[in-house]
Amino acid sequence: MKVLASDKIAEVGLKMLRDAGIEADMKTGLPEDELIKIIPEYDALIVRSETKVTPKIIEAGKNLKIIGRAGVGVDNVDLPTASKNGVIVVNSPEGNTVAAAEHTWAMLLSMARQIPQAHSKLKGGVWDKKSFKGVEVDDKTLGVVGLGKIGRRVASYALGMGMNVIGYDPFVTDDYAKGLGVKLSDIETLFKTSDFITFHVPKTKETMNMVNAQTIAKMKKGVRIVNVARGGIVDEKALYDALKSGQVAAAALDVFEKEPCESSPLFELDNIVVTPHIGASTVEAQVNVAIDVVEQIIEVLKGGAARSAVNIPSMRPELIAPVRPYMSIAEKLGKFASQIVKGAVAKVAVEYSGEVAEFNVAPLTTVVLKGLLEPIMDVKVNFVNAPLIAKERGIDIVEVKNEEAKDFASLISVKVKSEKGEHEVGGTIFEKLGDRLVSIDGYRIDAVPQGYMLIINNIDKPGMIGKVGTFLGQKKINIASMDVGRIKIGEAVVMVLNVDSDVPDNLLAELVKIEGISAATVVRI
Repeated sequence: MKVLASDKIAEVGLKMLRDAGIEADMKTGLPEDELIKIIPEYDALIVRSETKVTPKIIEAGKNLKIIGRAGVGVDNVDLPTASKNGVIVVNSPEGNTVAAAEHTWAMLLSMARQIPQAHSKLKGGVWDKKSFKGVEVDDKTLGVVGLGKIGRRVASYALGMGMNVIGYDPFVTDDYAKGLGVKLSDIETLFKTSDFITFHVPKTKETMNMVNAQTIAKMKKGVRIVNVARGGIVDEKALYDALKSGQVAAAALDVFEKEPCESSPLFELDNIVVTPHIGASTVEAQVNVAIDVVEQIIEVLKGGAARSAVNIPSMRPELIAPVRPYMSIAEKLGKFASQIVKGAVAKVAVEYSGEVAEFNVAPLTTVVLKGLLEPIMDVKVNFVNAPLIAKERGIDIVEVKNEEAKDFASLISVKVKSEKGEHEVGGTIFEKLGDRLVSIDGYRIDAVPQGYMLIINNIDKPGMIGKVGTFLGQKKINIASMDVGRIKIGEAVVMVLNVDSDVPDNLLAELVKIEGISAATVVRI
């Protein structure tokens, strides 16, 4: 067996492969055409961020069984093509946790005490004590946005430095936060009351430009902002204006909207600390990620399973083969439930009825959790870590099997309970028709769980469908399909519409002003 490292990795990783009896080569800087020529002879490929693992490279790797990314992000690996070709893709989600958390703290202190600025001036031959009056962090309030592995560690450092820590994470319960020594808060309160704010969330539709002119205006005057997470979470133009006006006293950025970032108006300011995306760049982190992915590659090449796989083929074929037809609807039910529930989830109950209950459904429960957690986590959620993440969040997982059919040959029901209530969704698969959403909170429906889904709660009375259709038509939103579920005539119903474009929050707010409509939510599958 042969393994190729097309980017530079720690030598200890290559040694581990050779000690395991696996031939290991490190050939860096190869263009795509050269990599395509040699990849057929290798069973595994190790990359960092430099190599772009394109569909052509994956398809040329006839013997390729696993691709290891020595780091967290896998944006440089074409996951759909890897999955289609049965190639496992693994990463190292925890290898740089300490490095990123420590860099966050280094940036925070450097910003608070203006260390880089004072360093630069003294190196230039100027002894200037008066210009660099900093602030102490003791007894100040740190707002941590995202309480994943990195956010939790940053919070622990802050507590050790005598700070008051408040946190925002929509998937963390009060009890869990208290166990960390963190007071859970909504995002607006965090912005209003924090002296320092640090971000540890993925870049998603919801977090893109989370820090913008409007949110900055809500922050305490003189706030200090740190971003060592992802570029794009902070609107750099809005930050520049706020740093100039003094609304934001100082900022520290390791990541940028466009990278590499070699010029920016921000660089002209004296009250900002910047580094070139080096949050994970420590000797220890690079060794850790190399060891992590190499261990997984050795395990997989010997017939085992990877612990940090980011795509479906990581599961053993004998486990997923019987339930593979249900995996798509299971993940969609998790995603759907995640987007309609409000507040931190405390319990998830998955019930399998009919034919599906005859199989080992553990993989399906994991898929449900993956769908549930993925939209709001700051790490890649996969088959292996989804149950662990749920456990870390204090979420109770219940799995129920009922071989008696309930209206359908097979039915999967997902009930999610939070501190603000509970919701239940059910789904099945039909031959030739595929996935179907068949119930929401007890209402029978028939909807295709895909694309943009508009869920409306309204009173069952004449004219409601017309009102909704007219409103969406006026807003240039096309309806692809619609179904209405009701229990009793004249009472509450749920309307489910598949629409061809997203429905922004401001339009949802207008929609619920229509008489008879009590709630409207967009679910994105």
